[in-house]
Amino acid sequence: MSAVMKLKLTMSEYLKGELLAEDKHEFIEGEAYAMAGASADHNRISGAFYTAFLSQLKGRTCEPFMADMKVKTADCCFYPDVMIVCDDHQDDTEYVKNAPKLIVEVLSKSTRFYDHSTKQKKYLAIDSLEYYILVEQEYCEVCVLSRSAGFIPQYYTLGDEIEFPLIPVSIAVNDIYDRINNDDKKKYLATLLDERSL
Repeated sequence: MSAVMKLKLTMSEYLKGELLAEDKHEFIEGEAYAMAGASADHNRISGAFYTAFLSQLKGRTCEPFMADMKVKTADCCFYPDVMIVCDDHQDDTEYVKNAPKLIVEVLSKSTRFYDHSTKQKKYLAIDSLEYYILVEQEYCEVCVLSRSAGFIPQYYTLGDEIEFPLIPVSIAVNDIYDRINNDDKKKYLATLLDERSL
């Protein structure tokens, strides 16, 4: 991301401007940053989470959102790849949510450090947040930070099932990477074929 404005903005100014902007921007401590477009694999992974959560939450109070819904922290606004919101917040709007229970960010080479540092710090300060999930594209690994585990990273890979009991929803890592053909996935499938041939 790159800063597009040097003048400091208020949160209100940013939110009003974002309604009119052609491109999406994230807001960090008074500055707006243009967001780069997402890859096909990025969309596939985000879509897998959203589809799984949407199906499991049908008829429930909790609701998943994807890509275009903003989440607001004390002094920032981000566009998580996927999030689940369970409770209405007095400051929620049709474009901004304030009390997510779960947030998913799909990593890339250009965003990995940012998602593990700035975003992680801001997200974990949200009182309602129970789970922060970071998902690799280059290889098959999912990092889950949960409040109940003290936000200590727990890692999952192909063959694992990830459960989020406080919502509750779950997703298989195989489903996350169903349409992904990175080297990890190819090795995993080759191993399965070898085992079946024994």
